Amino acid sequence: MKPTAAQTCATCIAAPMPFHIAFVGAGPTTIYTLCALINEVARPVHVTIFEEQPRAGLGTPYRPGWNDPAMLSNIASVEIPPIEETLLEWLQRQPRARLVRLGIDPEQIDEHAFYPRLALGEYFLDQFNGVVERARARGIVVEIAATCRVKDIVAEEAGLRVLVEPKKGAPYARIFDQVVIATGHQWPEEPEVRPGYFLTPWPATALQRAPATSIGIRGSSLTAIDAVVALATAHGAFIETENGGIDYRVDAGAEALLMVMMSRKGLLPEADFYHPVPYEPLAICTPDAVGRLIEEGCDTLLDRSYALFKQELAQADPEYAAHLNLHELALEDFTEAYFADRAAFDPFEWAETNLREARANFAARFTVPWRYAILRMQEVLALIVPYLDEEALHRFNRSLKPIFVDEYATVPHLSIERLLALHRCGHLDVMALGDDYRVDSRSAEEGAIVILEGERRHFPVFVEATGQRPLGIEAFPFPSLLDQDVVHDVGEGHPDGPKGIAVDELFHPVSDNPAAMRLYCLSIPFLLSRHPFIQGITSSYEMGQVVGAALAGAMENGAH
Repeated sequence: MKPTAAQTCATCIAAPMPFHIAFVGAGPTTIYTLCALINEVARPVHVTIFEEQPRAGLGTPYRPGWNDPAMLSNIASVEIPPIEETLLEWLQRQPRARLVRLGIDPEQIDEHAFYPRLALGEYFLDQFNGVVERARARGIVVEIAATCRVKDIVAEEAGLRVLVEPKKGAPYARIFDQVVIATGHQWPEEPEVRPGYFLTPWPATALQRAPATSIGIRGSSLTAIDAVVALATAHGAFIETENGGIDYRVDAGAEALLMVMMSRKGLLPEADFYHPVPYEPLAICTPDAVGRLIEEGCDTLLDRSYALFKQELAQADPEYAAHLNLHELALEDFTEAYFADRAAFDPFEWAETNLREARANFAARFTVPWRYAILRMQEVLALIVPYLDEEALHRFNRSLKPIFVDEYATVPHLSIERLLALHRCGHLDVMALGDDYRVDSRSAEEGAIVILEGERRHFPVFVEATGQRPLGIEAFPFPSLLDQDVVHDVGEGHPDGPKGIAVDELFHPVSDNPAAMRLYCLSIPFLLSRHPFIQGITSSYEMGQVVGAALAGAMENGAH
């Protein structure tokens, strides 16, 4: 007997239709978002995770083959938001053989230590599997579609249609209530775009083809260090000395190896410094204070925020403020004053002194006050970036962004040791480019030619290692969302404006199309212009918390 209409309606109320959510990408951002979602979800939900790679849960920055085993992450265990467990807890329960395979000394596990990228990859993979297992135990359906490329996403009345191309099998399409785009960093699978010229250091296996010759590396941050380490281990080995230091031994026949890291100022990054985690609160340049400036909508938002920045810095470290003559420094002058001491020294001499100081501070658990103040204010001043006009954004990027990047992009002590070891044996140098230089990567010769002050220097191998740059909307991989006006250019079509996608505080695309409320864009390259500090694991966690809660809220509101 067929059920009556009333019985059918009662059944619908008792067992609501599952909510279908798709994640495009399966790295740390998806893991943190999924974790936040299942912590709050109260209705039936069907989650599908699409991943181009054979294994979901690793993420590009931590993938085997993509990264050399010697490449280090630049985030300590204590700074990584836990998922099913902390990184430290995970390491402590691993078999000794697994730790040794990952290049970790079992006797040196510490919450402030830095570990190889591949070790973090295995941690995230285990955490991903743990989250999926916990979700399924709660009755949540989780489908993992690995080796599947999402070719397009189309807005329809019933939801978002996801067009999928599996590596094996026929293409197919499915409708979802909500879609989270978390495709992460975007690099070419083949970085050597012409003989000797590499667009990125990844995959690291590609750099193993580079001969032992004069190699130019544009960049001096951790990305450039990754390139240096991959090339160095391809032509030699780092060895531990009897006194616990690091030396480098080049392979026979590779003696001609000379790597040159080059940047505008010709400086090396500084060693990681000791500071409390979680961050202690600020006193003056607080989120509330900056939030009030944003609400006022003034034309001088950047300068008024900089005034708060100076007040906080002066209060945190009066001696450092006096050294800089901070009270007289205009915004445009602060960067030069900040880097002046370092620029006056040979970069490797400064690196050696800085490393010694950083180690002493860790041993004494001493925090350099001005460093810690700037590090904490980066998150606060980032709040104003989406509200700056084009001119103010340019001033911010020239005057404050380099300072914040320098503080949060400090590198593991071992990375500095390796650079010093390579320099001592004549295989690494640093070159200052200034603002008036050109890199010619299209000449008849292999590699590239650096033209500086009229002088031409040829590098038979040249590696671009400046990290992920903001991508413009023309690189967005889902054309139908552009054609349907679901996704819009943050720069509003201006060639000199910021690049990427405009999103709101919940990471929905800013659009009049109602379908935008079904979509979340967490793809970092398309957010960087207006959110310049969202790179890294902590940003994945913060975005995941926001979007996980938003997804749970959409389910409660019945947003099918």
